[in-house]
Amino acid sequence: MLRAGIVGLPNVGKSTLFNAVTKTRKAQAANYPFCTIEPNNGIVTVPDERLAVLSGISKSQKLIPAVFEFVDIAGLVKGASTGEGLGNKFLTHIREVDAVIQVVRCFEDSDIHHVSGTIDPVRDIEVINTELVLCDLEAVQKRKDKNVKAARGGDKQAKAELDLITKLEPHLDSGKPAILLDVTPDEKAVMKGFFLLTSKPTLFACNVAEKELADPDANPHVKAVRDYVKTHLNTEAVVISAQIESDLVDLNEDEQKQYLETLGVKESGVGALIRAAYHLLGLRTYLTTGEKETRAWTIHAGDKAPAAAGVIHSDFERGFIAAECTAYEDLVRLGSFAKAREAGRLRIEGKEYVVQDGDVLEFRFNV
Repeated sequence: MLRAGIVGLPNVGKSTLFNAVTKTRKAQAANYPFCTIEPNNGIVTVPDERLAVLSGISKSQKLIPAVFEFVDIAGLVKGASTGEGLGNKFLTHIREVDAVIQVVRCFEDSDIHHVSGTIDPVRDIEVINTELVLCDLEAVQKRKDKNVKAARGGDKQAKAELDLITKLEPHLDSGKPAILLDVTPDEKAVMKGFFLLTSKPTLFACNVAEKELADPDANPHVKAVRDYVKTHLNTEAVVISAQIESDLVDLNEDEQKQYLETLGVKESGVGALIRAAYHLLGLRTYLTTGEKETRAWTIHAGDKAPAAAGVIHSDFERGFIAAECTAYEDLVRLGSFAKAREAGRLRIEGKEYVVQDGDVLEFRFNV
């Protein structure tokens, strides 16, 4: 199962957010640095309104959503790359996740201490990214020293790594994350073996106050973060209020809706965050539906039909014959599989078909 790690400076709302997205109270949240030391792990359900709609068509007995794993990691401080704070321990925990959600504080509250004394989310982003880049730069330089002799001796792998390092080292030295380096597919495969912290896809979560959730763009800190991550890091930012989300954990579905309505908000920010993280990990969803269950199945973007079938059972992939496929929108518009077939919207796809997010599938196989 792929994992998204929640990171950020101390006291920005990481553990509160973790409790909200995992619907637990596993992570201790307190107003002091390094409240979290060992990472907390939790399984996250991906919100998907399509399941209830398909269940209504199929009269399904149960719904099973897609899931993936979130990890709450200890707060980082300036100097972590040289051992400050939890230093190397924190960086090791980041190395073990597949994508990063960086929480940045965009709210003012004199009762909650900020390690730098003032609220400046762009500065905070630069502090964390600098530490990650410095750690990667040190790792790359060590790898360079290790490969020089082997490359001179004709080792092709060592030569390929050195060629990549020649491009990567000045890139990191300029303060840019590895993920922004323009590389060929072969170089990308080589860099994957470097396990660099800044090669992981990153999403930013702007943590705002309760009163700001309905109109986050009025918050200058949110605008600053969105502008910065778009222009400097080629990624996006979503807005959440970790405290509100944590409060919602104790309410039932109707109570949650009523509470959000009083705030002028239609949807929980955590839902948008989870979906964004799911796509950040390169994950997509296809659907199956019937009387027994309607279910969301997780695949990687670009997976072909046999691989998608293998998610259900290895026998489905091994004995794959074909997939009956219709788009979710077509099935809902037409109202049934029979009508989708009559309208020519139920297709038979073979082994080379690339499954799309929202495809409703039924597999034919023989083993």
